[in-house]
Amino acid sequence: MMGGFGPSSFCGMLLGDLGAEIIRVDRVSEVDRERPIDAVLRRNQRSVALDMKAPGATEVLLSLVEDADGFVEVFRPGVAERMGIGPDVLLERNPRLVYARMTGWGQDGDYAQMAGHDINFIALSGALHAIGTAQEPVVPLNIVGDYGGGGMLLAVGLLSGILESRSSGEGQVLDVSMFDAAATLTAVFHGMLSDGRWVDERHANAVDGAAHYYRTYATADGEHFAVGALEPQFYAELCERLGVDVPQDVTTQGWAEHGEVMASRFAEKTRAEWEALLVTPQSCATPVLSFREAPLHPHSVSRTAFLEIDGAVQPAPAPRFSRTTLEVPAAPGLPGDDTAAILSSLGFSRDTIDELIEDGAARQSTAGGS
Repeated sequence: MMGGFGPSSFCGMLLGDLGAEIIRVDRVSEVDRERPIDAVLRRNQRSVALDMKAPGATEVLLSLVEDADGFVEVFRPGVAERMGIGPDVLLERNPRLVYARMTGWGQDGDYAQMAGHDINFIALSGALHAIGTAQEPVVPLNIVGDYGGGGMLLAVGLLSGILESRSSGEGQVLDVSMFDAAATLTAVFHGMLSDGRWVDERHANAVDGAAHYYRTYATADGEHFAVGALEPQFYAELCERLGVDVPQDVTTQGWAEHGEVMASRFAEKTRAEWEALLVTPQSCATPVLSFREAPLHPHSVSRTAFLEIDGAVQPAPAPRFSRTTLEVPAAPGLPGDDTAAILSSLGFSRDTIDELIEDGAARQSTAGGS
């Protein structure tokens, strides 16, 4: 897996958590620098640092993929070919390899060569337009395109391709883009739109924050509470415990009026007080927690939903299997931590490893092995 932020790192974490052996190919310029911002996503992975422009680095990469199930590159279309590590070269070395190309816009199309980030991909896919207030879109972190979209789709594509390869004995190339991923996540809304059950406006539908029974409310201490009482029985439970008597309604005007009533009521108590009153099996109401608060909540603790690894609190591996026990994730492999060990495992002699490092084709972290 070629090193890169965003979906490729996230995919590496997901597959590494599930037991896959993941080796990242990081840039030599990243070795022994400050801790990468995606360090948590590097757990259960090892890192070899290579300068792909230096003589000898390409052969190291080819040796890596020779017995690999999959490979991920993260460059704009055509860059891998110019580097000499395009799919034709790698598939010649390993005909059963699943070669995944992770980009923002895809391998073709009008925007294929354009730069971009999560916000751009989800904007053009239509997803960003639907998220926010009536006045303006609100950026939902870089989850929709990068992680929940691109990273998940990359993992699914790799697993599917590997399963097919094991059956056919032949590899293939995957074209995975964050633009496609974000568009895929909007499928249900396109379905409702075509059926006339979705208004193509922001903050005008039951689940986009317009309905008073599906939104967040400020509490007396400046915190927030989330309600998602879509079904009539859940809404009735919510209203009873909240102490309000307003109909569920189906009109935007009604939603706005009833929302004002609920907002006034929520403002009377703190988040903790409302949690004690509202959290029942059928109220569909929960406190809005921060990143620091979430791991400490009783539900998170009872489920062991978060772990501390290498000094960083982070989500535990998921999903959970009935028979297979997932190991506690190993500390992240930082750039170049495992260069010498990986090269040795590929059969390179000590002299050759020293030569590659001396020539700048590879680099070993001083904090890692030797």
